Amino acid sequence: MAIRQQGGPNGKKTIQAVGREAKQMLGKVPGNIEAIRPMKDGVIADFTVTEQMLKQFIRMVHDSKLFKPSPRIIICVPCGSTQVERRAIRESALGAGASQVFLIEEPMAAAIGAGLPVSEATGSMVVDIGGGTTEVGIISLGGMVYKGSVRVGGDKFDEAIVNYIRRNYGMLIGEQTAEAIKKEIGSAFPGSEVREMEVKGRNLSEGIPRSFTISSNEILEALTDPLNNIVSAVKNALEQTPPELGADIAEKGMMLTGGGALLRDLDRLLMEETGLPVIVAEDPLTCVVRGSGMALERMDKLGSIFSYE
Repeated sequence: MAIRQQGGPNGKKTIQAVGREAKQMLGKVPGNIEAIRPMKDGVIADFTVTEQMLKQFIRMVHDSKLFKPSPRIIICVPCGSTQVERRAIRESALGAGASQVFLIEEPMAAAIGAGLPVSEATGSMVVDIGGGTTEVGIISLGGMVYKGSVRVGGDKFDEAIVNYIRRNYGMLIGEQTAEAIKKEIGSAFPGSEVREMEVKGRNLSEGIPRSFTISSNEILEALTDPLNNIVSAVKNALEQTPPELGADIAEKGMMLTGGGALLRDLDRLLMEETGLPVIVAEDPLTCVVRGSGMALERMDKLGSIFSYE
């Protein structure tokens, strides 16, 4: 979200942009505009700004000027979030104008969006790698038999790339450049083909812009720690899964969702580490939001999946 400050530190603040438009401003704004992330690691980092952001989203989908919109809202929360964090999210949505607020844990929403049989008496495993967190869930009969959350996701991948380039090249790059590198040549498993990419950044010793070339093998090295954390979270879930459900998962495998699932060969890494089949969901980036919408539409049948304080 991008906020314009008028008339000094105590002046009026106005919203300049939200969503994708605001994200494109990160690292490029003048002094009187601040581009911030109201949500961090899946929970609220700035209550007031989050409320304003939700108001903007509600206005974007309700174009009526005669009636004040008062929608029902469903919000996904990390399964590792605290009751205090969940209450803050709920209050922020109510303050933004929602008539009702429902919370659903991310692994459940991801599983529904990926088309897994969450209501059946069979074990389904979902690994949702979002921007702030990786959520692992074992689901059966409309409930989560196991749920785990680690604060590692796409943002940590980007941060690891920034730190690697600073450490090994003495160059400073921004978040958007790191994300572009991850998408272009990022990989979770060593491959026979080595890809390269020309990157522009600021040389820390000279203080001027420079170009350099980085390879996919270097990015793999940069991502080692966050990838190991995800593998550990998956293995921990499998160790705590009841034997009968474990047999179902051994047969069907695990479903990868979230933007992080798009990292090249991440499915192969998890397959090698666990020996289980790994399937990347169709359109993994939108699984959670699609699953949330489906849950809201089918509240009469799926009411038990919502999280209540």
